[in-house]
Amino acid sequence: MSREEKPIYITQPTLPALEEFMPYLQQIWDNKILTNGGPFHRQLEQALADYLGVKYISLFSNGTLALMTALQSLRITGEVITSPYSFVATAHSLLWNGIKPVFVDIAPQTFNLDPAKIEAAITPQTTAIMPVHCYGRPCDVAAIEEIAANYGLKVIYDAAHAFGVNYQGNSLLTHGDLSVLSFHATKVFNTFEGGAIVCSDAKTKRHIDHLKNFGFIDEVTVVAAGINGKMSEINAAFGLLQLKNIDAALDQRTQVAHRYREQLAAIAGIDCPPDAPDAVANHSYFPILVQPDYPLSRDVLFEALRQSGIIARRYFYPLISDFPMYRNMPSAARANLPLAGKMADRVICLPIYPELQAVQQDRIVEVIRLARSVTTPS
Repeated sequence: MSREEKPIYITQPTLPALEEFMPYLQQIWDNKILTNGGPFHRQLEQALADYLGVKYISLFSNGTLALMTALQSLRITGEVITSPYSFVATAHSLLWNGIKPVFVDIAPQTFNLDPAKIEAAITPQTTAIMPVHCYGRPCDVAAIEEIAANYGLKVIYDAAHAFGVNYQGNSLLTHGDLSVLSFHATKVFNTFEGGAIVCSDAKTKRHIDHLKNFGFIDEVTVVAAGINGKMSEINAAFGLLQLKNIDAALDQRTQVAHRYREQLAAIAGIDCPPDAPDAVANHSYFPILVQPDYPLSRDVLFEALRQSGIIARRYFYPLISDFPMYRNMPSAARANLPLAGKMADRVICLPIYPELQAVQQDRIVEVIRLARSVTTPS
């Protein structure tokens, strides 16, 4: 990387002009309501429900607390079947609730739980399935929910990557008993930090809202051992402003993804998984697979990108099941997760965000192309 070239990071948050945010801050300063379900909080919940096409949303201060509370709200215990190919918060939310994660392999091309492997993992202690819409790509929701219905299991979708994704004409977030979103700064839609639980009925939303506020239902009545998971008014106000520009941001992400596909198609050994069928993608990530016929290993290419100032990421490597707190579980054995292990050893997620310029994409693709040519005999 030359001194003139700035690093290109895996993502970069889209921010509105600061002056656009000031009127929201002025309102907060004027009314002196900072938290506890203030006016911006209520407005954002309704605005997001309308935009996403879902019935009810409960906002949280982050997505991990939302996952933990989702499990609490459905009284999940025992064992939960989940994916090893995800960010650690997926499984950590189970451990924090005293629940045993049971890892199941992913399906070819989807990066998501393989429904064909789920039934064999069900035991008398299984109470739920927690699939992940990895990279925002839809799980096989019909197959998963058929299995859940047959065995009387709950389904909680980790939808941290899936903001705005439509599947077969409807919001992907309408599937399962609950869906959990992340609004972290790295996500397609962010509130600095934040998250949400999507549910389909008012009674469940009330219960979730009690749990995220210590279990209070009024000033003197506590009905559950809740937690403090509330989103602040500043985060909610920022979310309202971000929502005004989300369609443009998603369109720009689509353009970046299409340009990558066009440029990388000519490089042998680099595979770009196709967009999921029947889905309107949000392009929250852009994974490539470094195949055996590419002359460099995945890790060597990863380092070549880093040395060129391109901060790609190996999402998701290592597998969750490889970390010390999970690796001794029987379901965590690599032999039990061959495809997840294969993907973890081959994937690189390239930088993608709305402001990524064509010249920066050219630079990224050129590193991948030249890294190949350096080792190709003349």
